[in-house]
Amino acid sequence: MNQLELPKTYDPSEVESDINRGWEESGYFNPDTLPTKRGAKVFSMALPPPNATGVLHIGHAVMLAIQDILARYHRMRGEKVLWLPGTDHA
Repeated sequence: MNQLELPKTYDPSEVESDINRGWEESGYFNPDTLPTKRGAKVFSMALPPPNATGVLHIGHAVMLAIQDILARYHRMRGEKVLWLPGTDHA
């Protein structure tokens, strides 16, 4: 069985530029350019800023990833989406 040789370091410029270009070309970053049905649902998330007094941990990254997934999911369903991170809720 052949083993896959992985590079010792990750170079994002080799991978992520193609992925980002695909997302940009899809139009999913801008809900106004997506074809939406008349009377399409609106999905929004207004989120508080991260706790400035605490130490960042993996939970912060997980929550941002979940929020990103939710926003993209609703955009791909043809809904108008506003994801507004970092708003003050107090």
